[in-house]
Amino acid sequence: MQEAAAKRPALADLSITWHLVGHLQSNKAKTARELFNWVHSVDSFRLAQKLAQAAPSSAGRLAALLEVNLGEEASKAGVGESEIIQLAQQVSQLATLEVRGLMLIPPFLDDPESVRPYFRRLRELAREIESKNIPNLSMQELSMGMSHDFEVAIEEGATIVRVGTAIFGARQ
Repeated sequence: MQEAAAKRPALADLSITWHLVGHLQSNKAKTARELFNWVHSVDSFRLAQKLAQAAPSSAGRLAALLEVNLGEEASKAGVGESEIIQLAQQVSQLATLEVRGLMLIPPFLDDPESVRPYFRRLRELAREIESKNIPNLSMQELSMGMSHDFEVAIEEGATIVRVGTAIFGARQ
């Protein structure tokens, strides 16, 4: 969030849609709501409520992706597979959020083919949620795949890939 806050003024004359991909603490929801058009990392109903409550009266709906932790890694955020449908139903009831799909950061594995089952399962979960016909919810977007595995992610249905390292190099 600090990076976006620093860069936004310099880029204010450009038409940019700002996406927050990293973990978001609920106490930073108001700032996130001010800085970003999309939040890819909604991983709890509490966070979703905070984002919804932080909406200024003039604001439109904030695009949100629900983060799923299919690798069950303790070091990563996201809800488990068994919780995602309930979270989708809860968040869909918040008037100032617009759930547009799911996000995944799978385990880092050297061989991109080893990550394919995670991407495939996220796509299947999205279709399962979509079949529930939950009002005010879309599963059009799948944010999955990074610089080392985005090609496999696209083959499995990714609509958003995160390729910052390929463009800008490794972060310090």
